[in-house]
Amino acid sequence: MTEKIKTRRWDVQEHLKTEEDIQGYLQACFEEAGDDPAFIAAALGDVARARGMVRLARETGLHRDTLYKALSGEGNPSFATVMKVCAALGLKLVPMAARELHPA
Repeated sequence: MTEKIKTRRWDVQEHLKTEEDIQGYLQACFEEAGDDPAFIAAALGDVARARGMVRLARETGLHRDTLYKALSGEGNPSFATVMKVCAALGLKLVPMAARELHPA
């Protein structure tokens, strides 16, 4: 007789408990995304849901439904929305050279 193994769907939100978790997750997503803005929007959506979408809506002044749509990976959030979400999550975008701009 074989024993059945119960599985459940993996949910990233369960693993985004600390600031370090969130920072590491977003750094990995930015590295993986390449030039895919939907991937980044979806990653921000994961963090937003882990932190609480109702609270985020209140802090950004945006409707909850608008945030869900914009941060779904299917939406196309404006840069202003991304900046509001980052600020409300206590995040900031920091430019870092991906390559040397003026090689010697």
